[in-house]
Amino acid sequence: MSTATDTLGVGLVSVGWMGRLHSRAYRALPDHFPELGVHPRLVVAADPIDAAREQATTRLGYERAVAEYREVLTDPEVDVVSICAPNFLHREVAVAAAEAGKPFWIEKPMGRYASDSRAIHDAVRAAGVVTSVGFNYRHAPAIQRARELVRSGRLGRITNVRGALLADYSSDPDAPLTWRFERERAGSGVLGDLLSHGLDLAQYVVGRIASVTALAETFIETRPRPGQGIVDRSAAARGEHGPVENEDYAALLFRFEDGAVGTMDSSRVMRGPHAEYALEVYGTKGSVRWDFQRLNELEVYLDGQEVDGYATHYVAPGDGEFGRFQPGAGTAMGYDDLKTIEAAQFVASVRRGEQLAPSVADGLATASIVEAAEASLRDGAWHDVAQVDGALTYSAATPVL
Repeated sequence: MSTATDTLGVGLVSVGWMGRLHSRAYRALPDHFPELGVHPRLVVAADPIDAAREQATTRLGYERAVAEYREVLTDPEVDVVSICAPNFLHREVAVAAAEAGKPFWIEKPMGRYASDSRAIHDAVRAAGVVTSVGFNYRHAPAIQRARELVRSGRLGRITNVRGALLADYSSDPDAPLTWRFERERAGSGVLGDLLSHGLDLAQYVVGRIASVTALAETFIETRPRPGQGIVDRSAAARGEHGPVENEDYAALLFRFEDGAVGTMDSSRVMRGPHAEYALEVYGTKGSVRWDFQRLNELEVYLDGQEVDGYATHYVAPGDGEFGRFQPGAGTAMGYDDLKTIEAAQFVASVRRGEQLAPSVADGLATASIVEAAEASLRDGAWHDVAQVDGALTYSAATPVL
């Protein structure tokens, strides 16, 4: 790291929507997490697209922009790297970052396949760098409260879990055939893109998923190839059609290591839900229910409570990091705030040399569930989930920043 303890040099790989979120999250740290003693300096962003590089300097505040990502990794003024590139570049860039000794924050899915995630995990272990994976939903204060209720035993023995990640971002059949629909460049469809979030939440709140069986379906089997200049997945296209190579919908049954059972399904083509990302946990003494579309609410039922049925808990200071953003219940946090918490955990990990943020081991743990689910899609059987060695944070205590 740089010798100036109050400055952190940031490099960015890929200036898209997520790259912009990472950049804003770094800039927000001195305001929301002043005790970190960090003033991020946006040094350099890499993107092969001219307009993206211009945006990096004129809008996001990077000192310069380059076309080649390796210039970010070899820059001595860059202390940490954000990897926000498409899935098919994650392995190449992350392994190179680890070999360059650069701590990195990478978006999920960490790789197209579990083999990509294992290669990243192995490179990180060999290099000894700290990392962060973009499992932002676990940072929601309502999820923090749910986890406390589960892990403290307030819900009793956990019996079953239900999850859903339902979206409409690909529901238009005229939306272009981008890389997200290609097996070689995206890997799986909703299994990696959406269910990886839900599976991480389930493990973070309840515990390790040990075995799984799955089904999947592709409902929109072809899409028009994008015309020149079309990069937005929501933009309509009218070109020659090509095949969609991964799943629009997937459903999982799974067993936790401690004997609880669970179900989870996901769709990218549902009409109606926009971002219905929900987790429900049921125990012998109560239950909790959360939906991302009502980010700041947690439905709670506990045996013996005055209300016979669910009571709505509105998150407030004392729930996770809520108090850093809002003064009291009823004033909402938002999605970008979750990314700021994520940035804070990553930077704190780097400063302390301790893995506090969701790690590449957590990323591999989720990829291993997806790998077992894909094996089930081929033969219809139950499959055990491979154990992961390394700095798993989903079972660790919530970090104090």
